[in-house]
This record gives sequence, structure tokens and C-alpha cells, in this order.
Amino acid sequence: MKLCMFVFYLSFTCFCAFSQYSHELSYIVGCFHDGTTEVIYDFDGDLALHVDFKEKTVVFTLPSFIHFDTSSYPNIYKNANKAKGICLIIQLDDKLVPESEAPEVKDPPESILYPAEEVLRGVENSLVCFVNHFYPPLANVTWTKNNRPVSEGVFTSAFIPNEDQTFHCFSTISFKPKQGDVYSCTVEHPALEAPKTRIWDVDLESQHDLALDLYCGVGLTVALLGVAIGTFLFVKGRYGH
Repeated sequence: MKLCMFVFYLSFTCFCAFSQYSHELSYIVGCFHDGTTEVIYDFDGDLALHVDFKEKTVVFTLPSFIHFDTSSYPNIYKNANKAKGICLIIQLDDKLVPESEAPEVKDPPESILYPAEEVLRGVENSLVCFVNHFYPPLANVTWTKNNRPVSEGVFTSAFIPNEDQTFHCFSTISFKPKQGDVYSCTVEHPALEAPKTRIWDVDLESQHDLALDLYCGVGLTVALLGVAIGTFLFVKGRYGH
């Protein structure tokens, strides 16, 4: 397996007139020895969009409430095609390290599974399976609901480079919380001896109990604080200091 790659990283820093914070937009091109090319835009560490060469389109991956001018898509795809051409030249260059001399480096992925927002009964939500620190950029993420495979409502991002030359990606599934449902995401990778599975179950009752405990705790704290203030004022009024 050919594992060597080249990554071109171009970063822009911009400052919004309506905000006190600056933002970083990164343009990343990955050239891989298997002939594939990855072109992505990273906005403040989050995947903004990536180019799907198979479908010949640009896939926008930031939340829908963030507006992006889609009229620039043709230019983005055109520039990505140019980058792909450069990758092909590099991949054919005789100066590349021969496959026999390339180190067999493999880093197994870490993964966590968590809800995107607070879980409320009957309210649409998403589960996020975050897969990180893996190399080579070959990972397959699959989902189950109550031990049955699920593909509807699933989105999996492109592979995004980390600073340590490993990669990360995320996969999400849309769901409506129902007491007792059990979800799992399974990650397959060449560095794993066996697929790694994370499990998350819907437990609305315990969440309700936790919310009730927090409410009671806050209420008790406020009540005790009121008693303390009342006692202080009573003593002060009685003794005049």
C-alpha cells in the first residue's frame, strides 16, 4: 500500500468589520500516491467545503445558517481541477520515494460519540461520531440503530489533515430521541486489528432526573441565601450595627 502523500496548505486571515475577532480560511490540497486528490476549505478549524471530483461538484458542509455565495462554486471547482493536475505531475515524478522504501506508517483512529445538542424528547437532533488522529486517510464509518444498519440521514465528511500529519473526520446521523433507542458508530481502518465501535443510548429519564436535581439544588441554594440575608438584616436592625 502506498502511503506517502503531499499536502499543500495555504492560509488566509481575515477580519470582519462587525466582529472583534479575526478568522482563518485555509485552502488545503492533498495529493496521494493512489492517484486521488483531496481539495478542502477549512474555516477556523471546521470543514467549510470540499470538492467531490467523482460527482464534479462542490459540497458545502458548514451549517445552513452560515451564508456562502454559491456563485463562486464554478471557480472553486475549476481551481481544484488545476490543483488535481499538479498532483498528477507530482505523482508521476521519478523523484518520489519508491514504494519499496516508503515507511509503513499506520496510526489507529480515536473516536468519540456524542449528541450535537441537548437531547429532548421528540426534538430533531444529531449524533456526531468524531474520528481523529488516523493515518493513512482511509477510514470507513458505519451506523446502527437498535443493532440494525442505518444509512438514511447519515453524512460523513472528507478527511481533514491535522498538524501532526494525521487526519480526522466526522460522521453524523439525524434522529428524534426515543426512550430506549441504542445507536452505534463503527470505525474501520487499516491500523485497527478489529473495527472500533462506540455506543450511545437514549436515556431521557435520567436526563430529566438530572435537570430536576439541578433545579432543586439551585432552589435550595437561593432559599438558604435568602435566610442568611434575612438573619443578617434582622440582627443589624436589632443591635444597630
